[in-house]
Amino acid sequence: MKKIIYALILPLVVVSGLVLANREIKNETSKKSIPKPSGGVPLSAAERNAALKKWEATPDGIMFKKWEASPAGKKVYASEAKIRKHISAFTNMEGVVTSLSLPPGSRLGFGVMVRINGDDYIVKFEPEKSQLEQLYSLKVNDKIIIKSHSVSHAPKYSYPIVSGDYVERDSKVIFKRVPRKGGC
Repeated sequence: MKKIIYALILPLVVVSGLVLANREIKNETSKKSIPKPSGGVPLSAAERNAALKKWEATPDGIMFKKWEASPAGKKVYASEAKIRKHISAFTNMEGVVTSLSLPPGSRLGFGVMVRINGDDYIVKFEPEKSQLEQLYSLKVNDKIIIKSHSVSHAPKYSYPIVSGDYVERDSKVIFKRVPRKGGC
């Protein structure tokens, strides 16, 4: 009887030992970071600067640098600076809708033009279909409250681009960005 029990336990011990050893090997290899040329692995500051310098030498990079130095580029950067505190703190910005359409040739999706603190901004939205009706109810000269997490710019546009995360009109929420499913 003892021999049968030993015969059954011995293979069990051997197999479990192999499983644990294989698991430790997998953990060690997964802990080692394998540098990837792109996607997912952050670049060091030196690599980032080198990539930026390389891009600035391309025709697109040269055009962008010229735009930054132009009066139009400086105006866009100055307008961004005026709302930077509100963006970083995600606080209310009061604005007036100046146009229900974006500049001609725009590829930003749904958005409106809004004047905040005397400067014009493109406010773009990524609405769900259920939210479109409320956004379509906006009219020129409506006073709204906007909250946003980001502002961007592009040489194609003469205005900073504010991503609308939250919009309120007459103390009623008419738009609140729905977080993406499955991540950021």
